[in-house]
Amino acid sequence: MRTRTTDTALTTAETAFGLLTCQPAPLVFDARPVPGLPDRTMPLDELRALLVFERHDSDTTDALWRQLACQAREWGSAWVAGAIGVALPALTHLAAKISRGQARHADDVDSEVLTGFLQALRTADLAAPRLWLRLCWAAWRAGVTVVKGVDSEELPLDLPSGSRSPRMPYGHPDLLLGRAAAAGLISADAAELISATRFGDALIEQLAVEQGVTAPALRMRRRRAERIVAAALVCGDLSSPWRSPGPAAGIV
Repeated sequence: MRTRTTDTALTTAETAFGLLTCQPAPLVFDARPVPGLPDRTMPLDELRALLVFERHDSDTTDALWRQLACQAREWGSAWVAGAIGVALPALTHLAAKISRGQARHADDVDSEVLTGFLQALRTADLAAPRLWLRLCWAAWRAGVTVVKGVDSEELPLDLPSGSRSPRMPYGHPDLLLGRAAAAGLISADAAELISATRFGDALIEQLAVEQGVTAPALRMRRRRAERIVAAALVCGDLSSPWRSPGPAAGIV
């Protein structure tokens, strides 16, 4: 657990959420249009507790966050703070994972995680599937820039060549996965799967339910993609299309 000496962006957001959900007039969410949720209205803190302690399928999750995001965009700052408050358990867990072993950056990580989530809440395509995962992905990517120095870890445009062993590409895993996808080694979905489950907060079981596949099948898909990327890293080249023997990258 991180030791805090001052309020951070996330603890301040939690305080605001507490004020929004206190009696006698808590901010209330209408859960009736959302399939899989109770057919009634409920205070946002009750909604958050429900999401923390019960698992829901992708239709429910997408509909819930589509409604929360729409209300945040259209109904003003109270609903922005309310939506953030519902997401805070996940955002806090993400921030703690990113700043583990980097306590001096914890406050900045909190701020960037919240900023990334808020930007996605305002701009994400609400019609596309896996909305909750995409919101968390945006928060994660913003947070890791604090501790990984992404700007200074870009892969050089021209790797040295010669008789010595190939130089390993370097950088944050998200950068390597992005380059692998851009080069056609793996699909963008496979890159997102690896990043979300290996470096993010997503559970492969949850993603399997959302995608309508079994968890073992999704693990196998991830393993195939990881082997392709690992082999390319050993060769020292993520800059051009490459295939390992076996299934085509398009299926991973």
